[in-house]
Amino acid sequence: MKLIAKLAVITGIAAMSTGCALAPTPAGAGLLYTDVKYQGMADDSNADAAKEGRACATNILGLIAQGDATIDSAKAAGGIKKVATVDSEVNSILGLFTTYCTVVRGS
Repeated sequence: MKLIAKLAVITGIAAMSTGCALAPTPAGAGLLYTDVKYQGMADDSNADAAKEGRACATNILGLIAQGDATIDSAKAAGGIKKVATVDSEVNSILGLFTTYCTVVRGS
């Protein structure tokens, strides 16, 4: 009976960890909650970082993933022509709903 219970727990954990809506971060993905912002790249063109544009993609239950989190999309959203920095943000709740955003700052 103990063997069956152990196998059930292992099978349950394995099933729950596949197809989850997790996104990689430098700090790793939290199983319960993830909210990480991290530096992407910086351009040495001395562009003013007065404007900000965001472009996001979402993943729901590891079943539906949609969005455009490209740098070009973030530039368009912020009306940015000259890029100063590009950062990333990841937010995940229970690995069931994840949002990944590219954040561009510039002028």
